[in-house]
Order: sequence, then structure tokens, then C-alpha cells
Amino acid sequence: MDSAARPRSASLGDVQFGAVATETIEDALLHLARRNEQAVREAAGQQGHFRFREPRFVEFVFLLSEQWCLEKSVCYQAVEILERFMVKQAEDICVQASVQLGDSKWTEAPDWRVRKERLCSKFVLRLVSCVQLASKLSLHYKVISSVTALHFLQGLGLPYTREELLDSELDILKSLDFQINLPTPLEYVEVLLEVLGYNGCVVPATQLHATCLTLLDLVYLLHEPVYKSLLRAAVGNTTPSQLQGEKFSSVEEDFMLLAAGVIAASAFIQNHECWSQYWGSNSGPCAWEAGAVPLS
Repeated sequence: MDSAARPRSASLGDVQFGAVATETIEDALLHLARRNEQAVREAAGQQGHFRFREPRFVEFVFLLSEQWCLEKSVCYQAVEILERFMVKQAEDICVQASVQLGDSKWTEAPDWRVRKERLCSKFVLRLVSCVQLASKLSLHYKVISSVTALHFLQGLGLPYTREELLDSELDILKSLDFQINLPTPLEYVEVLLEVLGYNGCVVPATQLHATCLTLLDLVYLLHEPVYKSLLRAAVGNTTPSQLQGEKFSSVEEDFMLLAAGVIAASAFIQNHECWSQYWGSNSGPCAWEAGAVPLS
């Protein structure tokens, strides 16, 4: 699509802060903190944790969401759904591909290659289905219909039928046990901005929100280099060990930490005074995560 003719995504001007009661914000903050703690704890207990966050695939989702005028929340959730689905499929293929024998050797199962080829050949279909599913979870009125999705796929030379598209959605739902209403960092950013707004800030929350979205886009697109840089800084070594990397994997699931860092970086970009206020009066992300920030 020509860039001049490309429609704009959902307007950022519709976002409002300061309209929610303080009790509601406190409840939401506590809920997010508990959910975040559980996610970090579960990630810390996993062995061999890996991600599927290729920049080109994330960019594909971003551009498709922009073309379909979807909100940012839909965009991020589509990436989360796609990643979890692909990781689940990859894990299933690995289990199917290797069978441990009594002598500790491994042998390939006969049909795992077929399953792998099928997964690769249908990847674009799966990606489009993930965006569709994410749009259906949103409160936004614009839900991507089968007609719109099929038109896009056919434009890429992929003549899928409506039945195949519906089957793809169902395959994703079944693979993830219908648990697709996944958390995204944007939820944490917006709740923390509400807290910051009630406590007072030089830069308006709506202005910080726009910068936060840009930085979140960058974190999604540059996920691996960003977290590798954080790991090197955390361990004080340019070549962290495998064990250090595995222990650090839980940090990637810490959306509260990511949201606080994104807001701090946005405040620094917008206004140095606001950045100092963020770290000084609010004691940084640790106070927020503990639910200890007062709402005046």
C-alpha cells in the first residue's frame, strides 16, 4: 500500500488520564503487581526458556496492524499470541522429533519434518490469525473480519479459503488452551501513568504516553539486543555465561519493570525535571511494583 494512502492507526488523542477513581487505580495496580510476580516466578522456574521474537515478524505485525487501523494494544497482544503459539509448536515438534533411548541417544520421529514444513508454510496465515484474534479481544469497535483477512492473504498470492482461515484461528486457540487474553507491557505503562498523573508530573501523562508507545515499539522490535545489553550490564561482563542467561530470562517476563523503565526513559526524553521527579519522589519502579505509591 502506498504510504500516502495508508490509513492512520487508532488516534492517540483518545487516551485520557485522570478520569478513573483512585480506588480503581489502586486495585488495578495491585492486580497487575500480583500477576507480574506470578509471571516472573513461573519464568524463573522454567528450564531452557526461549522466545520467538524475530524483528521482521514483529515488524510484519506492526505494519499489518497499522494498515488495518488497529489500536496499539491489539498490536502488542497479537505479537504475544504469535510468540506463545510458535513457541508451543516448536516445543511440540522438538518432543516429537527426539525420543530418548535407554543408552541416552536420541532418534528422530518419522513425521516431525512434515509437521515442521507445514508450520513454516502456514506461518503468514498463522500471523494473520493472531492479529484477527487480538482484534476480537479489544474493546475497539474495529474487528478484523474474515473477508478483510482473506483479501490481504490473496493479495500476497495465498488463496486460502474462509474455512481454512477459521481452522487456523481454532488451531491457535486449541494450542494455547484458549488462553489468549495475554498481558502486555502497555497495560502496565498506562496504569503507572495514572499513578504518576495523580502524584503530579511536569509532563502531562498523555504526552508521556505517546513517547512510551514509541519506546515500546523499539523494545518489541529490538527485543534481543535490548535484553542482551541489560544482561551484560547486570552481570558486569560482556560475555555472560549460559547459566547467567538462564537466570536472567525471568527479567524478560517482568512487564512492571519494563513499563517503569519505559516511562522513566520517556520522562527523560520529554523533560529532565520530570525524570528527576519520577525517580526522586516515587522511589522508582520498586515502589510501584510493591503497590506502595500513594495516590493523592
